[in-house]
Amino acid sequence: MPRGRLRDLLSLLLRRPTATAYPGDYTGSVDPVWAPVADDRPDPGEIVWTWVPYEEDYSRGKDRPVLLIGRDGAWLLGLPLTSKDHDRDAAQEAALGRTWVDIGSGGWDRAGRPSEVRVDRVVRIDPARVRRAGAALSAERFAQVARATRACHRER
Repeated sequence: MPRGRLRDLLSLLLRRPTATAYPGDYTGSVDPVWAPVADDRPDPGEIVWTWVPYEEDYSRGKDRPVLLIGRDGAWLLGLPLTSKDHDRDAAQEAALGRTWVDIGSGGWDRAGRPSEVRVDRVVRIDPARVRRAGAALSAERFAQVARATRACHRER
């Protein structure tokens, strides 16, 4: 491993939050940022695979794709993705306060399935728990998600 990469990894490990200390979903002001960098480190604008806690029990969760939109201290901020089509149950999802934005397909899903991003829930992501980078979302698609995310969080 190159010396600079090892130094970055050690720095990250020394300041990284732990999954057992998950402080809950992010509820502050939201201003998504698109800033992907091709450096094998997770950046806003990229879709990564990582552990995401369940809303009803933060001690449990599952590995899933997440669109990174910013940072909160040492935590990354992300929006969960799904390949489930929520257009079919849009009324039910809206009644539950969930808002989804279609983003199409990309390198984050090996099966090439279309995805949707949930813009009403912002999760904190431990950078050390990012399992793999999937792909950077295009600036145009990210802008659509960012507008929907800002609108959703202004309504609260």
